[in-house]
Amino acid sequence: APRDPKLPPSDLHRPHMLSLSTSALGLAHGVAPPRGSPSISMMAKATGKDTLIALAEEQQIPMGFWDPLKLADKDFWSEGNDATVGWLRHAEIKHGRVAMAAFVGYCVQSNGIHFPWNIQGWQGTPVVSFADIAAAGGPADQWDALSTPAKLQILGVIGFLEMWSETSVVLKADGQEHYVRGGKPGYYPSFQGRMPHPVPLDLWDPFGFTKKMTPERKEKALLAEVNNGRLAMIGIMGFCAEARVPGAVPALSNIAHYAGDPMAPFAANFHLPGFAS
Repeated sequence: APRDPKLPPSDLHRPHMLSLSTSALGLAHGVAPPRGSPSISMMAKATGKDTLIALAEEQQIPMGFWDPLKLADKDFWSEGNDATVGWLRHAEIKHGRVAMAAFVGYCVQSNGIHFPWNIQGWQGTPVVSFADIAAAGGPADQWDALSTPAKLQILGVIGFLEMWSETSVVLKADGQEHYVRGGKPGYYPSFQGRMPHPVPLDLWDPFGFTKKMTPERKEKALLAEVNNGRLAMIGIMGFCAEARVPGAVPALSNIAHYAGDPMAPFAANFHLPGFAS
């Protein structure tokens, strides 16, 4: 979850209501900014609850301002309301992006689309192809079918990407600040020129499409990204619900059933030396 890297470990587990809480903050349309106030861009620095109200007007959500948990008024970790709002905005943007990728990935894996080569089989290891993993069933079954080393590789890459985005030194190299220190929520720093080896593409906008956009077009795209991310969070949870409980989402009745627990991703086929299965 997004966090302030300067916080002590004991403070890292308090308000983890990411997707639910920040979606609540974003579902706002009925409260407009004060007459004559400038439009607040999605890339603007977080400046408290007023920013959320103005952004909600730009996002054109029909439900009106909706924050039942009053998170927009909180002061997480005694860092101030601006830091809290920056944390919440970044959490929603990040979770929306992950959910959009997950939604597309679920559709691809559910249709048996996979790479044509082996996932392992070098240096005497048993030969396992991507086709073997795809044949295990739906996306959740495919995850269970992966070996422990494969899962650890995936988790390691995710951990590195998270660390990179949270490191203040890396952000400052791009002329940015951490999102709880007045930086841009949703900003992901570049890899270019900062690795011991060439990195051809950045994680965010790897092909440079946004660099060609006008500021107005970029702002509109960023607003759409947040709204699409909210829908994707609902969508991927719908997939998981129908896979685990057939009939839970009637419109998704063709989803492959999953007998495991989607909320316990390491319950099956995950073994670490010295730890019980």
